[in-house]
Parts: sequence; structure tokens; C-alpha cells
Amino acid sequence: MANALKEHKVVVIGAGMAGLVAALQLAQKNLSVTLVEAASAPGGKMRQLIVDGAPIDSGPTVFTMRWVFEQIYANAGVKLEEELHLTALPVLARHAWGPDECMDLFANPALSRDAIARFAGPAEAARFMQFCKQARDLYNTLEGPFIRSQSPTLASMAGDLGMQGLAVLAALGPLSSLWNSLGEYFHDPRMRQLFARYATYCGSSPWQAPATLMLITQVELDGVWSVQGGMHALAQSLANLAIRQGVTIRYATTCERIEINAGKVCGVRLANGETLPADSVVFNGDVSALGQGLLGDAVKKSAKAVRPSKRSLSALTWSIHAPTSGFALDRHNVFFQSDYASEFTDIFSRARLPRQPTVYICAQDRGGDGKQTEPEADRLLCLVNAPAEGNGKPLTDSEINECEQKSFAMLERYGLRIQRNQQNTQRTTPAQFHQLFPGSGGALYGMATHGWMSAFARNGAKTKIAGLYLAGGSVHPGPGVPMAAMSGQIAAATLWAHLDSTSRSRRVLISGGTSMQ
Repeated sequence: MANALKEHKVVVIGAGMAGLVAALQLAQKNLSVTLVEAASAPGGKMRQLIVDGAPIDSGPTVFTMRWVFEQIYANAGVKLEEELHLTALPVLARHAWGPDECMDLFANPALSRDAIARFAGPAEAARFMQFCKQARDLYNTLEGPFIRSQSPTLASMAGDLGMQGLAVLAALGPLSSLWNSLGEYFHDPRMRQLFARYATYCGSSPWQAPATLMLITQVELDGVWSVQGGMHALAQSLANLAIRQGVTIRYATTCERIEINAGKVCGVRLANGETLPADSVVFNGDVSALGQGLLGDAVKKSAKAVRPSKRSLSALTWSIHAPTSGFALDRHNVFFQSDYASEFTDIFSRARLPRQPTVYICAQDRGGDGKQTEPEADRLLCLVNAPAEGNGKPLTDSEINECEQKSFAMLERYGLRIQRNQQNTQRTTPAQFHQLFPGSGGALYGMATHGWMSAFARNGAKTKIAGLYLAGGSVHPGPGVPMAAMSGQIAAATLWAHLDSTSRSRRVLISGGTSMQ
């Protein structure tokens, strides 16, 4: 069988997080793996821009679920800490509601409890600890049956959860929205707003997202790290590791079509006219690209295009290399306004930029050592949530400029001054995200997680077309760097199970989890 496996050719389309992990793990099975990527570097959405001579992370900025990557690197025969330099962040995020209303959330729950007690009162701090227990129980309940399972169904979930797991979900009220559920724990509207923001990690509105998304709280409480060299260093590290394992990576190589013969994949046609023979293909791109026929009509049935009304959030971002003053930035900073609901009404109901935006800032040179060092010029990613209208009615320059003016004016009111100009600032719009990630409409998280059944609406790794598999943040288990990595693991495991006659009938459930830390 070994010789047959070496002759089995796999083409992975897209060197985002999931594509890198899938290629790496399939190469470890001695398969012949070629990874093609349209960009000139790995990472996908985990991109890095050079602004005024400085490399700035301009995609995902939060490194969590370290155990996922420890497992991936260990399977490749190396240690994560020998390949990347990670620093645990004592402060998860700094939150501001005004110039004199600021509160840090810490990796240590006891420190967060004390901070909340000072900010919102002892009763609110006690409710925070109850909320943490609920989030931990929920995460422990869903990690195996849902997160690490290939395309779970309602029936498989019920069977895997058992009576105890079902009781945890029943106590939560799974039909409740995240916003409503948080109201049972927090009486201070600022605290409710702070934890409701976790819905945006999945590109969703807290008013429509299911209460189960509170488990993201536990993900961050398990630890947040900074990566030396930025998050892009993680992508580059995985690419280097894949090459060492035998993967052939071809950058600046655009896939034009997935070829089908007799109902099975047989190759990938590139934009330059070349065809790469393939016995299996892993597609690491937005699934809507398949459903829209962007990879050929023959594979349209492999995934449904996400309707514009079902898309997740997009973003308006500014990558900045500039001096700052005033507000003491940490690594991750969130600046809230009072009318939080209007932000999501504007985006999801009115398809427009928010009139009162929340602004997130990653200050890449802050935090990590507990000291507030101030560089001569900060490397910043500033982000405002936006509608995914990249291929529909585009946002006008006047709309974008107005949102930009409001966002940075708010930061100044809160005490943060950024000396930005045209040379030290690079802006990215939803239309540009759509160009970078075809088929997405600019949506950065695939389908919005709205309604409790949305958990089962995402495509899994397996498709209706023999030999074609899916990976990435737009498929199960969902968006985010560790989740995308896990989708790559699931895609590789599913493909391998179809080749291994002894495991074809078994459900794919990748190993690991917090219980194995």
C-alpha cells in the first residue's frame, strides 16, 4: 500500500491556515502533496502588510488554543516552542467606554474578578465568576462532540453529549441569543457589552448569535499569546515545516478550475494553462466560491453559495505605523460606544457602515511582558465591523471616509492620539477583501452564526464529489485561527480515512482537546 500512497497525488488549493495544516498532515502520510497559493506568501487572511517600512499583522491578531498547535507540531516531530517564540499575555484585552472608563480583562480570572469589582461593583464580580463556570462547562461539553468532530449533526450531537451534556445545554437555554443570555449574568450594561463582543469573533451579531458562543470566553481564559514576528510568523513557520515534510508549495499560482472525470476529481487547472493531476483535492477557500461556480461548473454542487443576507461581518481596517500618545495601549484594545445595538442594526439590517462603531486596535509592539513600553512608532491594526457588501452595492468613498472620521474622532475623545498620514496608513475595505478572497463578498468568517441551527449549517470536510474535500474558516468548525487549523486536521483525517480501507466507515474525530493538555 505504501507505494500506492506515494503515487496518490493531492493538490491543496490555498495556503491559509487550514491549507497549510492539511498539506502538512497529508505529507506525513507519505502522500504526494502540492500546495498552490495565489498570493506571494502563505497565510491567507493571516496576512502581513509592509506600511512605511514596518511589517504589520493585518488579519487575525489573537493566538489562542495553544494545545491545537502543540499537537500539530508534535505530530510533525518538532516542538512548538522550538519553532516559534510565544509570550503569554497577562492582559487579555483593555476596554474603554470613555476617557475615564477603562477596564482590563486578565488571563487570571481572579484578577479579572477584582478589576470588575472595582469597575462595576462586587455583585457584578460575583456574577462574572458564575459566568466563567458556565462558559467552562459549556466548552468542556461541546469540545469533543462538536468542535473536534467532522460535520456533526443534531442526532450525533445528542448521542455524543449524553444526559449530562444535554443538561448543560438545557441549563444554558440554547434557543436564547447570546445577548439575552448574558443579561442573566451581568446587570452592568458595559459588562454585557464586553462579553457580547465575542459574537463578532464568528462574524455575528450578539442579538442573533446563539448563547453557546459564550464558550469563546473559556477559550481566551485558557490563555492568549503573542507571536514574535507577528501572527504571520505562524503561517511562515507552518509553510517551512510543510516543505521539510515534502510538500511542494507554489506561490503566485492561481487555480482556475477543479477538473472532474467520471464524477471524481482528476486535476486542477491553473490560470497559466497548466494542469496539475490530482487524485484528491483539498479546497481551502471560501466555500461560496465553489457554489458560485468560480472553480468550474462541475464542482458547483459541492457547496452552496452563501446568500448575501447570511454572510458574516466584513471589516474596514487601517494598518498604521505611527507615533501615538495619550491612552495607554495594551496589545489588544477595544473602544466601545454606548448604543451597541445600533452597530449591528446598521450592518445586518441596513447594510451600511455603523454610525456608532466599536473600534478594535491591536498594538503589535505592546503587552507581553507586563510593562507599558512606548515605541517611537506603534504598529497598529485598527478595525471597525462592516457589512459584507464587497460584490454587491459597494460602499461609497464618502461613506467610508465618514466612518473613518467618526472612528478616529472617537479615539481622540477617549484620549488616544495617532499621528497618521497617507504614507503611514493603509486602508482595506470590504470590496478589497472580496478581491483578496473570491466568492466571499468580503465576509471574513463565511456564514454568520445566527440562530442555534447555524451550528449545523456549515459544510463539513466531505463533499458530494469523490476526492474533493473542504477546509478553512468558512467550513466546520468555523472561523478563527485555531478553528481553521482544526478544519485542516479534519480535512486531512477525512481524506485519509477514505484511503484507508480499515477506517472508511468510522466517524472522523480528531484527537486532542483541553483534557489532554
